Amino acid sequence: MTPTVGLALAAFAFVGTHLLLSHPLRPALAGRLGERGFAGLYSLVAALTLGWMIFAYRAGDDMNPYWIAPYAWWPFASGLMLVASILLAGSLVGNPAFPHPGAERRAIPAPSGVFAITRHPMNWSFILWALVHLSLSGSPRNLIAAAGILVLALGGSIGQDRKKARLLGEAWRDWQARTSFIPFAAVLGGRARWRDAIPGAVALAGGIAFWALATSWHAPLVSPLGDLLSR
Repeated sequence: MTPTVGLALAAFAFVGTHLLLSHPLRPALAGRLGERGFAGLYSLVAALTLGWMIFAYRAGDDMNPYWIAPYAWWPFASGLMLVASILLAGSLVGNPAFPHPGAERRAIPAPSGVFAITRHPMNWSFILWALVHLSLSGSPRNLIAAAGILVLALGGSIGQDRKKARLLGEAWRDWQARTSFIPFAAVLGGRARWRDAIPGAVALAGGIAFWALATSWHAPLVSPLGDLLSR
C-alpha cells in the first residue's frame, strides 16, 4: 500500500468515525454507555484515527505537487490564518447556544463577538485552515489531509445545526434566524449589528498569540522562503 493510499484510508476513518459518532450513532451509544462512557469511546476513536492520519501523513512527502502558490499569495494566506486563529480562540469562550443535555429550551442571548460573525466559528477556523492549505500546495498528501478537514468541518456544521434544533427547539430556530453559517452574512443581511461582530479581547489576544506561535514554528518549514528563513 502506497503512503498516499494509506493517508486516504486514515483520513476517511478519522472523518467518517467522527461524523458517525457525533450524530447518527450518538443517541444509541450514549444511551447504552452513558454520557461518560460515550465520551471515553469517542475520545479513544478520535485519538486513534487522528494518530493514524498523522502517521500516514508523515510517511508521505510533498514531491511532484500539482501547484505551488506564488510568493505574493503567502502574506494573504497568513492573514487568513490569523482570522482562523481568532475564530478558533473566540469559539472556546461562552458559546451562548451550547446545547447542555437536559437544559430548558430557553431564549438564547443575542449573538456577539465571533458568534455574530458566524454561528460556527470553530468549524470556520478549520474550513479556512483547509482552504488556505489547499491553495498553498497541490501535493497529494496535502490535498488529502486538507480535504478531509474541510469535509469534517462542513459536515459537522450541518450535523450540529440539526442536533441543536432537536435539543433546543424554538430557541435554536430563533438563534439560527439571527445568525449565519457564512461569515458576516447575518450582518450584511441586517440580522446582526456590525458592532456586535467585533471579536472580544480573549478572541483577539488568544488568536494573535496562537497565530504568532504557529507561524514562527510552521512557516519556515513550508513557505517558499523557508530556505532563507532557516538560515
